[in-house]
Amino acid sequence: MNVIELAIRADAESAEALAAAFNEDAYGGAVIEQVVTPERGETLDAARPFTVRAFLLKDETLEEKRRAIERAVWALGMVRPVGELETRELAEQDYANEWKKFYQVLHVGARTVIKPSWLEYEARENEIVIELDPGMAFGTGLHPTTRLCLAMLEKYVTPGCEMLDVGTGSGILAIGAVKLGAKFVDARDIDPIAVETAQKNVATSGLAKSIHVARASVMVEANPQTFDLVTANIFADTIAELAPALLQHLKRAGVFIGSGILVERAYLVENAMREQKMKCIATAQEDDWLVMVYRHKTNDE
Repeated sequence: MNVIELAIRADAESAEALAAAFNEDAYGGAVIEQVVTPERGETLDAARPFTVRAFLLKDETLEEKRRAIERAVWALGMVRPVGELETRELAEQDYANEWKKFYQVLHVGARTVIKPSWLEYEARENEIVIELDPGMAFGTGLHPTTRLCLAMLEKYVTPGCEMLDVGTGSGILAIGAVKLGAKFVDARDIDPIAVETAQKNVATSGLAKSIHVARASVMVEANPQTFDLVTANIFADTIAELAPALLQHLKRAGVFIGSGILVERAYLVENAMREQKMKCIATAQEDDWLVMVYRHKTNDE
């Protein structure tokens, strides 16, 4: 069966929204690529340096799914700068190789390696290898926010610690944390597709006893379970909104890692964390994206 490739250029914030829209209907999920070197005959659009790419099966559902994606692109284009939606048809055998070329072995931080299952890689001393297949969930290592979070996990995961991962997506942070030494991770997501993808990746990694994946979010509770580490690779607005609940699950000496934060939206997280009496202890930036690390303030701070 042939497939239809969809591609559109956008800025960082729009790329995130477009990928979410594509994931509703795309076959195998969406890929966000950063265009560094344009293809021959193309030009680099500095205002829209990302390409969101996805595929639709050419079956009886094609037109309905394509119209849904076109409506989402039109709606976003009313408020954000996005390019034209480009399409082309590929034979099934071409598609099988086409989408794989966007995935490669990625080195993140000092010792984390992300590897698609079809590629061979021999780990070096002290490296951890996360094996993932791309699915319809956020978090393959192709996006800066995922890389930023993994690099911070290398610094803040301690042997035997317990972690809460909110918005787990593909489960990549949960898997990385356990491979770095965490004893247990409670991985949550409200998207059923993400939950299914994370469960598969956790099972493939042989870590089902150490990682519990559930369709859930966080809320303020009377007797919350607390963790040494809380991660939320979502959006700045959502982190700010959920801050009281997220931090209620953080032990007094624990560390919170938040990402998915555009530089221009960082003030939302800063304000919310200030209200919760949290202190920023580290930040890192890649392109327009930030990761922000917090701990509870001491009595004299």
